Amino acid sequence: MSHSLIVLPDHTAKPILDAIHGARKSLRVKMFVFSHPALVKAVILAKKRGVRVQVMLNPARRSGEPENEVTRKKLRTAGVEVIDSNPAFEVTHEKSMVVDDEVAFIQSLNWATKNLAGTRDYAVVTTRGPEVAEVMDCFEADWARKPFAVDSSTLLIWCNKNGRDRIAQFIDDAKHTLFVQNERYQDSVIIERLVRAKMRGVKVHVMARAPHKLKKEKLNEGVSGLRIMDDVGIKVHKLQHLKLHGKMLLADHSRSIVGSINLAPGSFDTRRELAIEVHKAELVNRLQQIVRHDWKHSYPLDLSDDGLLEEMADHNIDAASELALNEKRRKQGK
Repeated sequence: MSHSLIVLPDHTAKPILDAIHGARKSLRVKMFVFSHPALVKAVILAKKRGVRVQVMLNPARRSGEPENEVTRKKLRTAGVEVIDSNPAFEVTHEKSMVVDDEVAFIQSLNWATKNLAGTRDYAVVTTRGPEVAEVMDCFEADWARKPFAVDSSTLLIWCNKNGRDRIAQFIDDAKHTLFVQNERYQDSVIIERLVRAKMRGVKVHVMARAPHKLKKEKLNEGVSGLRIMDDVGIKVHKLQHLKLHGKMLLADHSRSIVGSINLAPGSFDTRRELAIEVHKAELVNRLQQIVRHDWKHSYPLDLSDDGLLEEMADHNIDAASELALNEKRRKQGK
């Protein structure tokens, strides 16, 4: 198998449930949000049939809002080993699973009902020994609160280690086409690389969430990144009828990055994140089909002053001053 692809919501939770139900010896789960009832039940059943189950859960969001309390209680009541993620990181946003020391799941999706039923999300499943071992090594290091050394020879990408460098290089190496799906475009280095790709003739297509979906404190940098790209002619679209949550880059119809990494400074510098670069033709071809479908079912974001002011007004967000929008000029009809 080496590498295979799960696409949400197309595949539903079934491939993940099948892997958990098939576990014989061990399960290691590291998750940002874990609340999907069927997955909680499957993990508990694995424990009951004698599988060693270790679960690491992110305790709270960046805002301090507690996370995963209900699931943590259910798992502990069933005897599952559960701990908070490594406190060395502001947030553990990695979403991974290793089954029987043989198969690793590297995901953009949380184990929440909305991610498995209503969002565009992805997971890469790998059976490559060095990659599976590296995901396990990081899990064990975080479990024991010990340092973890990245193996630069593999296709895995880690934050807060080599994430920014690897994604920047991936963009720099694009020759003809570059499709990007991400919730956040806030990191100045990555935005610069996307702009430079456009300026050297790469056809860059960016898919993002609507600006009003950003937290207000992140609105300025999020919108600024989108407008910079729009100003140089990069096409910036929003997906219709489906929430975008996946984090995926696809270059030259030949290679891709899939994982948990948002294109934001916090993700690169202070969070535990995991992604993987893949070159397998079958997997890349499937992603190419998905991005073509998603682009066809999307529409351009209106990132003009008028467009942003209208969007913010529609959603009762007072952000004209934060975004330096010319509201007075608009009211005058100029």
